[in-house]
Amino acid sequence: MFKRIALNDLQQWKEDEYRKPLVIRGARQVGKSTLVRLFAKSFDHYFELNVEKPEIQRLFQEHTDVEVFLQALYFRYNRSEPKGSILLFIDEIQESPEAIRLLRYFYEDVQSIHVIAAGSLLDFSLSDVRSFPVGRVSYYYLHPLNFEEFLDWKGEAAALEMLRKIPAPDFAHQKFMSLFHEYTMVGGMPEIVARYVENGTLLGFDHLYDDLWQAYIDDVEKYTTTRNQKVILRHVIRTAPLEQDRITFAGFGRSNYRSRDVGEALRNLELARVLQLVYPTVRTQPPIVSDLKKRPRLQFIDTGLLNHSLQIHPQFIGLDDLHSFYRGFILQHILTQELIAKHTHTNYKANFWVREKSNANAEVDLVFNFQSEVIPIEIKSGKQGRLRSLHQFVERSSHKIAVRFLRNTFSVEQGQTVGGTSYQLINIPYYAMSQLKEYLLKIQNRIK
Repeated sequence: MFKRIALNDLQQWKEDEYRKPLVIRGARQVGKSTLVRLFAKSFDHYFELNVEKPEIQRLFQEHTDVEVFLQALYFRYNRSEPKGSILLFIDEIQESPEAIRLLRYFYEDVQSIHVIAAGSLLDFSLSDVRSFPVGRVSYYYLHPLNFEEFLDWKGEAAALEMLRKIPAPDFAHQKFMSLFHEYTMVGGMPEIVARYVENGTLLGFDHLYDDLWQAYIDDVEKYTTTRNQKVILRHVIRTAPLEQDRITFAGFGRSNYRSRDVGEALRNLELARVLQLVYPTVRTQPPIVSDLKKRPRLQFIDTGLLNHSLQIHPQFIGLDDLHSFYRGFILQHILTQELIAKHTHTNYKANFWVREKSNANAEVDLVFNFQSEVIPIEIKSGKQGRLRSLHQFVERSSHKIAVRFLRNTFSVEQGQTVGGTSYQLINIPYYAMSQLKEYLLKIQNRIK
């Protein structure tokens, strides 16, 4: 049985005496239901309700009192009131406003029962629920597998242990490079990774990727109201993988569609967590604030799905350097995916930094809020003298630390900007993005 890092977080939630009903949010097929079923093995009793079934919807509609609901639930499954620990899992909860409202009373009246809810399209429904139990539920955000989980599923226990050493030992570097290229090719969708680990190849897997894309389209189309919206949505999702730089809504994908219509399609895809609009920020100090007036980048749910859409899986064979592959677009995408996947308790939005002036434009690939500072992150293999955008950020920042992800082993360099400002450049191998915070803590302690 393949496990997820999220199981550790769920166990902590289980043991918290002040816990609230937990709502797991995430796109279709990232493993929400499988995760809960695996977690359920630690309970004495387990009830699973799929709200897509009409009879389950009626159960919530007819029994709005939580105590009566539980009695009806036990009766339905021919059980007397259970003794011991109980986990109730309400799947696809977005299909029932009554089920969402009932979460409040599980928290207020029957805290002895552990309640987890999940839904692939929950974000579409939140605005339609008049009495959403704000403050009475906790959220957990589940993403595709990160590199740590990929190593675990492949049985690379020694590599996983070495990855978590800060820094990772040099002797493990080449193997990590090979494994990370493999992960970048396959992606992190659980079903595909499981099949890949079993078969050792992606041959014959095209239908799995195609089925996922089609499922996402079918899901989002449920929330379109006109035929024209469906047509635009299909155009956007078909052409979006071809956009490898910042996008413009108007005329998206070489179309004649208006900015408003394309924006609506992209926001619906974002609500379904199929993609994320990654906006720039102009700030070098916390908080990081997205500048919604500037052109964003697109970040897809999974790099493996993106590779399939671009039909570039075969090009990974024998690939030596992800920095030079596809103009670095795929590497930037997988590292952004890794950064997002580390945030499970907040609805994390990735950002990059820009400075747009008539005589001096600058763009830094990512920014990361670390403690009380905004850390600039570049993803490239160039020499320090070519890090012009990074230098502009450093010169405007209150701290003098920058990060560069590259194909080399870990190192720290003393750099100097074009304007003469001294700073520390932390070089981290790109397979270690999942350990970014730990590397920054190590450097911080070294400075102290």
